[in-house]
Amino acid sequence: MYGRYTQDLGSFAKDEAARLRLQEGDTPRPRRPSELLEYSQGRCAPCRVCALQCQRFLISKVGEDWVFLILLGLVMALVSWAMDFAIATCLQAQKWMYGGLDTNVLLQYMAWVTYPTVLITFSAGFTQILAPQAVGSGIPEMKTILRGVVLKEYLTLKTFVAKVIGLTCALGSGMPLGKEGPFVHIASMCAALLSRFLSLFGGFYENEARNIEMLAAACAVGVGCCFAAPIGGVLFSIEVTSTFFAVRNYWRGFFAATFSAFIFRVLAVWNKDEETITALFKTRFRLDFPFDLQELPAFAVIGIASGFGGALFVYLNRKIVQFMRRQKTINRFLMKKRLLFPALVTLIISTLTFPPGFGQFMAGQLTQKDTLVTLFDNQTWAKQGLSDEFEYLGILEAWRHPRSNVFVTLVVFILMKFWMSALATTIPVPCGAFMPVFVIGAAFGRLVGESMAAWFPDGIHTDSNIYRIVPGGYAVVGAAALSGAVTHTVSTAVIVFELTGQISHILPVMIAVILANAVAQSLQPSLYDSIIRIKKLPYLPELGWGHHEKYNVRVEDIMVRDIRYVTLNCKYRDLQQVLYSTKMKNLPLVESPESMILLGSIERTQVGALLSNQLSPQRRLLTLRQKVLSEDGHRLSDSSIRFQV
Repeated sequence: MYGRYTQDLGSFAKDEAARLRLQEGDTPRPRRPSELLEYSQGRCAPCRVCALQCQRFLISKVGEDWVFLILLGLVMALVSWAMDFAIATCLQAQKWMYGGLDTNVLLQYMAWVTYPTVLITFSAGFTQILAPQAVGSGIPEMKTILRGVVLKEYLTLKTFVAKVIGLTCALGSGMPLGKEGPFVHIASMCAALLSRFLSLFGGFYENEARNIEMLAAACAVGVGCCFAAPIGGVLFSIEVTSTFFAVRNYWRGFFAATFSAFIFRVLAVWNKDEETITALFKTRFRLDFPFDLQELPAFAVIGIASGFGGALFVYLNRKIVQFMRRQKTINRFLMKKRLLFPALVTLIISTLTFPPGFGQFMAGQLTQKDTLVTLFDNQTWAKQGLSDEFEYLGILEAWRHPRSNVFVTLVVFILMKFWMSALATTIPVPCGAFMPVFVIGAAFGRLVGESMAAWFPDGIHTDSNIYRIVPGGYAVVGAAALSGAVTHTVSTAVIVFELTGQISHILPVMIAVILANAVAQSLQPSLYDSIIRIKKLPYLPELGWGHHEKYNVRVEDIMVRDIRYVTLNCKYRDLQQVLYSTKMKNLPLVESPESMILLGSIERTQVGALLSNQLSPQRRLLTLRQKVLSEDGHRLSDSSIRFQV
């Protein structure tokens, strides 16, 4: 009794001491594990509330679209600038090797040929090993993805690395390849990777509809940071990748593309490449009288001829790929020796562009950027067909040949670059076709402009003022027209205005681009639709011109009528007969043979599994027990057994 009283007194003293501590503001210390858990939860409750509030604030800010778009534009501008710097370094290294061996032509040839062959072979091998999905342009795949089709491994980090490194090596080799198409793919991969990273802050980044919207904005960023042309980039991405474009994505594309183009040009100023933010290929055409109205037929001829040329380029590119695939012997050989084809193509093109050799007739020593700078030149190279009347300075010297005039050089350049570009774009490396076609179109426009300047040395203007013809304006028109014909887009006109920094030739450019599109769309699909057909991607192209009768085709005209089906209440014998009589993977499920109302479909394997489950030994024993235990002893007939699918 005494011990019990002492125990109660001790517990009372402990409780009283604890009460006093609580009154003084002291927190009681836990002693048992359960008390320790409760103590820790109670002690950290304010911290957890604070952390939750911080997390919600962070999510609310990071989750906003403008933060995502700023990150996307910043990353793509850095990638574009770094790639341009690496590509320029590679091209400069080739020039240094070529110029340092000027005492020996054979060594010059070996350096000129070996350098691009090694880079292209490395690009093809690296891409094939790391991610074969990075091969090619990437715009056809993005068209398919934006239609809702899931293409595995096309938007992964591995493909991103392969695309960036492979494209840098391919363009650094000096081959007639483009950067614009792969950059659309790179920007889309960057957007997908950013969405996965930012999904740590909230689940809304995992929403499929949101990801599709961000991919549409990323396509605009890819073109915007490639050419520093945000407006043309947005319009081009809409024309190329979208069939139905959501207007709510419009501001996303413009915001991200503008920010990316701004950072891209600021980096050029920071690196002392430019004095200020200017156009990539700045032109200085006169603004008071850029062209005469009588020159418009010449611009229209450029547009029509570019339409035929664009259709021929798409046709030639597709035929080269089909020839390589249909020749089984060549196909099997190239499948075993995957690096032989790109090395062989690079060897042929490098040999033909060797400056002391055949390259002297086609300005072979110029890079694509230098070629565009010279073709957009403000002066007239030849007057009345004589090349020695103009003083060639700097890189313009490449277009001069002592035994021929500038017209021969331009014609040889156009013809050679045309089939070279169509062949080079079939190499299994990350590459595009926009820039090579752009350069060819500029050369064709320059040829027409030089011809007009030779035919009308004093201009066409009939008044007292004399305004000479500017061949550089014709080059701008030709570049926009041919690139628009190959891609079936009109936004190339806007890209040209942003590239050159002038819109003085807006009317001739629009006339030529529209005429080129009209001709090309009536003859061939676009280059991207052609690649989709070659790769057999799940994509339905638009109906072109001359296919109006296909709008009258109904589903019943092409559907298969004699098909096996499963009814809602069918017998075992009927199911077995359907399974034995057809090899279809999916069977249609209808309500009854009389109504033929489609309820859905069921897989063939699932039907087999259901039948096995229905007729299993355990199920048969259960049925026998039910028969024995039935009170009326009624025997079930075969006609009363039904299977519910």
